[in-house]
Amino acid sequence: RSNAGETMAWSESVDTVLANKEGLAAFRTFLESEFSEENVEFWLACEDFKKTKSSTKIALKAQKIYSDFIQADAPKEINIDFHTKNDISQNISEPTLSCFDAAQSSVYCLMAKDSFPRFLRSEVYKELVKKHQDRNQKRWFPFL
Repeated sequence: RSNAGETMAWSESVDTVLANKEGLAAFRTFLESEFSEENVEFWLACEDFKKTKSSTKIALKAQKIYSDFIQADAPKEINIDFHTKNDISQNISEPTLSCFDAAQSSVYCLMAKDSFPRFLRSEVYKELVKKHQDRNQKRWFPFL
């Protein structure tokens, strides 16, 4: 369960938001409102991919990430540079656990530098902070 202090701590870095279930949900809602939720979805897919143990699953998951996010006209196509996209396309037939690292890093930077500062100024974030402050107050002042 998050508390007001934790909610405020989210403003320190995009990592704290991505690591917190409620923070992640709020950030995703915000990105949806900006039509850029594919960034966080791609980042999460890569995090999951890097934990894959079985070589069969590595190939399957890599192909799914590729078709969902990387290939031209993918349903959730992410905005990455030509060279990164090209490298992935050339290596997707024999994927490694690090094959999406450059793309993930570039999407992470985009979220951290671009989306995250706007998220902190958004109503979604302000409402969340307020909700936690209210909850905290009720804990200390049950008569309110």
